[in-house]
Amino acid sequence: MAEERQEVPNRRVILKRYVTGFPSEDDMEVVAGTARLAVPPGSAAVVVKNLYGSCDPYMRTRMTKHEEPSYIPDFVPGEILMNNGVSRVVASGHPDFKVGDLVWGFTGWEDYMLITNTEYHFKINHPEMPLSYYTGVLGMPGLTAYSGFFDVAKPKKGDYAFVSAASGAVGQIVGQLAKLTGCYVVGSAGSDEKFSFDEAFNYKKEQDLNAALNRFYFFNFQGALPSSFETHADSIVVIPLLRYFPNGIDIYFENVGGAMLDAVLLNMRMHGRIAVCRLISQYNLEVPEGVRIRFCLLTKRVHMEGVHGWGCWNRGLPDNHKNTRLTIWWATNARHGAPNAPPATNAVLSLLFSPLKQIHGVHGVL
Repeated sequence: MAEERQEVPNRRVILKRYVTGFPSEDDMEVVAGTARLAVPPGSAAVVVKNLYGSCDPYMRTRMTKHEEPSYIPDFVPGEILMNNGVSRVVASGHPDFKVGDLVWGFTGWEDYMLITNTEYHFKINHPEMPLSYYTGVLGMPGLTAYSGFFDVAKPKKGDYAFVSAASGAVGQIVGQLAKLTGCYVVGSAGSDEKFSFDEAFNYKKEQDLNAALNRFYFFNFQGALPSSFETHADSIVVIPLLRYFPNGIDIYFENVGGAMLDAVLLNMRMHGRIAVCRLISQYNLEVPEGVRIRFCLLTKRVHMEGVHGWGCWNRGLPDNHKNTRLTIWWATNARHGAPNAPPATNAVLSLLFSPLKQIHGVHGVL
């Protein structure tokens, strides 16, 4: 049809320049353009109208130019920002997608997008659910939480579990999965929400750094404080770990890195499991910090493994979970309209100024 081949206005959110240090709205720009609502003849591509786009802290790592390639390419100045989103198919040459289908997957921050590789795009079979959920609990954050917790952390009833950035997109789900599995669960964040955890602490309210250092290291070393840690001001995290885990930690779901990881390593129990999802405290550092207490991995036989959501999307549920009904609470922060994408992104990424806190932002393109 002629209307399917027409060109329509297409707003796009691009990266203006590579980011050094803390990002700002000025690093992004909304530009005007056009999109053709048709696929190339004979191709298996689809054209989608984007409805929701997810804004996540990992995007910060893609805004910096890296000399060595990462698991996902850096953004390029002048090109569109991309992340997970929800879309409606408006033109299709693909046998698995028809016009009108709702899909979720990797998409650009623009009104319309031509998708030539549909490997990471999936039809939404339950459109009665709020579509924004497919940017979160029913999308990549949910897959990451589920895979990281069950495949890497391998929980058992009665385990002691700690989740950092517990109010974030992944952390809030992990904590609830742990609770439903029968674990004792504590989360840390920059606010007081508990998200059904057994306990949660607001790292901003733990102010006695000297007492934290002395109490923490006396408990673990039964002796003098190692000289390399005497001025480690970020040890704000250690008092809560002793308060809530006097007998140690079985499972740590890592979203922060830095001082938080150092403190947790010293409190891990024998044969503990650490699922490394993100290291948000390192995103704005020109020279990332290293892990300073590696011997704990050896002496406590701790298993530490990275978690990546895209690697598990087609794994499916284990047999013992297929008939399980879960009740999960989910919180989002929504902004509407393409012009609000840069401030929404900045609202999420600016939380890295306080490196132990994050939120999950969702912006509606239209």
